Amino acid sequence: MPSPVLPARPAAGLWRDRAFRSLWLGQTASQLGSQTAAVTVPLIAVVALGADAVGLGFLRAAQQVPVLLLALTVGALVDGWRTRAVMMWADLGRAVALAVVPIAYILGVLGFPVLFTTAVAVGVLSVFFDIANQASLVRLLPRERLPQGNSALEGSRSAAHIAGPALGGGLVSLLSAPLAIVSSAFFFACSFVAVRRIRRPEPVPEHAGGKARIRDGLRFVARDPALRTVAICSAAFQFSFAAFTTIYLVFLPRTLELPGAAVGLVFASMGPGALLGSLLAAALPRRLGYGAVMVASAALGDLVLLCVPLLHGSGTATIAALAGLNLLFGFFGPLTEVPITAVRQAVTPVRLQGRVAATINFVGMGMAPIGSLAGGFLATGLGPRAGLFAMGAGLLLSPLVMVFSPLARLGRELPVGRG
Repeated sequence: MPSPVLPARPAAGLWRDRAFRSLWLGQTASQLGSQTAAVTVPLIAVVALGADAVGLGFLRAAQQVPVLLLALTVGALVDGWRTRAVMMWADLGRAVALAVVPIAYILGVLGFPVLFTTAVAVGVLSVFFDIANQASLVRLLPRERLPQGNSALEGSRSAAHIAGPALGGGLVSLLSAPLAIVSSAFFFACSFVAVRRIRRPEPVPEHAGGKARIRDGLRFVARDPALRTVAICSAAFQFSFAAFTTIYLVFLPRTLELPGAAVGLVFASMGPGALLGSLLAAALPRRLGYGAVMVASAALGDLVLLCVPLLHGSGTATIAALAGLNLLFGFFGPLTEVPITAVRQAVTPVRLQGRVAATINFVGMGMAPIGSLAGGFLATGLGPRAGLFAMGAGLLLSPLVMVFSPLARLGRELPVGRG
């Protein structure tokens, strides 16, 4: 079937494309909502409700397990729907779900069951938003502009990494964690408004049987060496990173005894590095080669996290060191993610974008809830410091797999898909 991509006017430039600007604004607001919630929700559990590492692991798993259960089905559905409509209603739903938390707090009924239910609802809606978001850019921009478009969107994600955690941590200190979550609901509502402003027609791809469409996505990823490697590397990374993050969220306030504002500052420090990395992520692979940039940035970024458990105390030097390590990790992140995303989009036909994204999310992000649970039990059994060492080492499996794959041999040009 003909491609539904409607290219922007060549002379206008990426930022003069009104439809792309609306998509960018919507994703920026949505990322701000996600990043503020990434700080406030765990702090509600740890500080306001007194959850231990295992309880936090179950909470994070509740938000992540919908990927494992729904990603393949949602990918098949999204390939037959208008992606912008899915993104719009998913973010409105997330705004409503998060608004329940401060209301329950004001009414005096906030407890772990309410927070757990909210986490599941947000997790389900996030599956719809994330898969539709990954498919939307390919329907909006021509192939040659995908690296620039991905780099711009990664830049907004990086900016959200700066503002979101800092805002969330600051609001927790000024107000309380349950009330601070209002900021996330507000940003998701803003995303709904921005994405709704996209007026460019978006033809809907062909409709087919759900199971057949899911099989098409699985088969395409399994048969393509580059996509198969992306899925395996994603699984290895997401398991270890989810476990690492769960332990980290206990390590900062409990082991290092950092206040909420300091936790927000530490997470926010990832943003400036990610912003710088996103500015280089489109150009650097075209100079040094996609494979070299992906492998080197993945390995260096993961090695940085092995330094975290070496830190002690809650003084200024410790906070500065944590901020510096997060800044470096943030810098290498886009240099890995943007080229991988561009490769995935380049080798995948437009009609399969949603299903391929869903398949890779299923294999990769599907490991996150298992990793979150493992992190909770590791922190309890080994202690937060030893757990961070173990999962930091586990992160290195992803670049190791990449070294021995076709991804490492990619040159300065994007590969051509099989149609």
